[in-house]
Amino acid sequence: MSEANDTIRVFVPLAFKRKNGRPRILAPDVEPHFQARVQDPHILRALGRAWSWRRKLETGEAATIQDIAKAEKVSDRFVGPMMRLAYLSPDVLERLLLWREPPSATIKQMIDATYLPWAEQLGQVFNQT
Repeated sequence: MSEANDTIRVFVPLAFKRKNGRPRILAPDVEPHFQARVQDPHILRALGRAWSWRRKLETGEAATIQDIAKAEKVSDRFVGPMMRLAYLSPDVLERLLLWREPPSATIKQMIDATYLPWAEQLGQVFNQT
C-alpha cells in the first residue's frame, strides 16, 4: 500500500471575519447564529461601569457622583448620564446581556431611553414598533 492511499483529506469550509479588530474563524453554516450572540464591547463596558457606580452609591462606598468621577478620573458630567444605563428596563438588559442582541440605538440614545417608562424602552433601544 502506498502512503497516498492511507491519507484521508478532510475539507472544512471556514469563514474568516474581523469583529472589533479581532479575527474570527467561523463555519459558514453557524456564522449568523454566532454573530447574533456577539455584543459590542463598548456597550458591555458602559453597562458594567453604570452598575458598578450604582452599587458604589447604594453601598455608601461613594457619597456622590463627584466622588465616583474623581476616583475614575473622569468628569462628573460623564458619570451622571452614563450611570443612567443602570436604570434600563429588565427586558432591555436581558436582551442586551443574555441574548446578546445588538441594539439599534447608540449609547447616547440608550441613555435617553432611560427617561421613558420601562414598557417603552424596549421599542426605543431595539427599534420596534
